[in-house]
Amino acid sequence: MLNIVLYEPEIPQNTGNVMRTCSVWNARLHLIEPLGFRLDEKHLRRAGMDYIEDLDYTVYPDWDSFRLRNPEGEFFFATRYGHKTPDSFDFRTPENIYLVFGKESTGIPKHILRENLDRCMRLPMREDARSLNLSNCAAVCLYEVLRQKQYEGLSRDETIKGSDFLERVSEWTVR
Repeated sequence: MLNIVLYEPEIPQNTGNVMRTCSVWNARLHLIEPLGFRLDEKHLRRAGMDYIEDLDYTVYPDWDSFRLRNPEGEFFFATRYGHKTPDSFDFRTPENIYLVFGKESTGIPKHILRENLDRCMRLPMREDARSLNLSNCAAVCLYEVLRQKQYEGLSRDETIKGSDFLERVSEWTVR
């Protein structure tokens, strides 16, 4: 199972976007309190839209509770202090993968990072850039895992309008 872990997320729109990402890519979401918002907040719902209904997610009171309930799996930590890129890890074989992201203001606690230095990853960016948006970061990292797993279990064709949609519509309709 693919898992996204948000450690004390602060911005509801970011969490809503991650919820939607997890839902469409069949990933489980783990939220570690305290949250900087209520889960019923309208900004969260708007960002997650109707995908939240299909989302598999759990809320934990703290990191230790999360780890007690999720003892098995491979854990990877997204941080500006990482020295490896996501594609430098081999995500093809682990059964349970956990991608951990920290709160928007301060990231993952440093003691957790120090205990997992060999599992810390960073998305390359300009030298003078501080960070990338949390929900974008989660999507990029999850996409790399899915790419390595050959998009296992995901549709490669448009199923709502049909895979032959563009062939069936007139040129005027497509514009």
